[in-house]
Amino acid sequence: MPNDPAKPFRLAIAGLGTVGAEVARHITSKSSAKSSAKFSGKNSSLHTRANLHLVAVSARDKTKDRGFSMDGIEFHPDPVALAKRDDIDAVVELIGGDGGGVALEVAEAALTAGHHLITANKALLAHHGKHLAETAEAKNLALAGEAAVAGGIPIIKMMKESLAANDIHRITAILNGTCNYILSSMQHQACDFAETLAEAQKLGYAEADPSFDIEGLDAAHKIALLASLAFGTTPNTKDMAVTGITNISLSDMTSLEGHTIRLLAEAERAVDGGVQCRVAPVMLPLEAELAKIDGPLNAVTIKGDPIGAVTIIGPGAGAGATASAVLADIIDVASGHIAGFFGVPAKSLVPAKPPQTNNEEGQHFIRLHVKDKPGVLADITTILRHNRISVASIHQSDSSDNDGVAVNLATHSTAAATMDKAMAAIAQLPVMTADPLMMRIYND
Repeated sequence: MPNDPAKPFRLAIAGLGTVGAEVARHITSKSSAKSSAKFSGKNSSLHTRANLHLVAVSARDKTKDRGFSMDGIEFHPDPVALAKRDDIDAVVELIGGDGGGVALEVAEAALTAGHHLITANKALLAHHGKHLAETAEAKNLALAGEAAVAGGIPIIKMMKESLAANDIHRITAILNGTCNYILSSMQHQACDFAETLAEAQKLGYAEADPSFDIEGLDAAHKIALLASLAFGTTPNTKDMAVTGITNISLSDMTSLEGHTIRLLAEAERAVDGGVQCRVAPVMLPLEAELAKIDGPLNAVTIKGDPIGAVTIIGPGAGAGATASAVLADIIDVASGHIAGFFGVPAKSLVPAKPPQTNNEEGQHFIRLHVKDKPGVLADITTILRHNRISVASIHQSDSSDNDGVAVNLATHSTAAATMDKAMAAIAQLPVMTADPLMMRIYND
């Protein structure tokens, strides 16, 4: 049932970082003349009244100025105790982290106490979403997490509602704004990786420790959740191939004419019925739609039947984009929209089995650093010939350095499993002076 507009919908926020403070600011800034700290949904695009009251918050530092008034709001140093309060209707978990620890304790405490749970924590949902959803559904509570994937893009609601009638075949997405900012800046500004990462940190697009983003783990959690929504499977990251962008050099950006590089997260049904999920940098033709996604933007392309293909683009990170998604979830829950997170009962989710063999055909780009000596190319091409891999082009740098000489190759269409086998053999060659790099050339 919808929340009675005359009755406040009582909230507690655990975590007052950039996003948590922004959410609290928007709720409290919509106060009435009596300073009742309510947010009127009639001023939003939903055209529905949601009388929100921020009862309590939890953070590490009570004294920090976060841009909103704490008048009438109780502070809790312990977020788990906050989640157990008996005078709230919903807990907004914005602690973040790796999906365990305090964030999980807060989530479980909130649901056990009979409170709706709203979160932006993609790792929490990827690792514990099924368990949390089952707990919420058993108590007729909401588990909402629109902000966990693609920031301000309403992709979860879109998949559960607008695309609910579709048989989804494939998802191809740019899901990490940090990586996309770095790669697109390297492309357009001709800066190397380290320089661009430092700039991203200065602008707030990258954390002080950016490893979770640049190693692909953030995107992996997000695509695991989208795959669950698309295919009715339990989120699974342990069987996913994940490659980040730390090995991408400025020279890679210009190595294949007419192409650029983006970190893609992909999910699709395999021929054998398994679910293929992966995260990796990919060579994209400049005319491809996803190649045009620059800066911290995110984009998701969904292919299915009967819709064909649809792409949605928007801000994937930042306080405003993420807070927008959190607030939309809050208004939904306050209005009585208690939909399951996965679009189907959590108990119906089945294990996501990876395909037995990755036989997807495609062209590949290979970058090697080898000793500058006779016979090197012969050693490489012998391995490729042994695996029946046909070379479309090959280029050896005219100059050498301490890492040897660079050799770039592009193959004709070859099965991914065959390429993996060949690359493993090439990596063992004694002439190699650095780990080889392989990227798919996207031709979809």
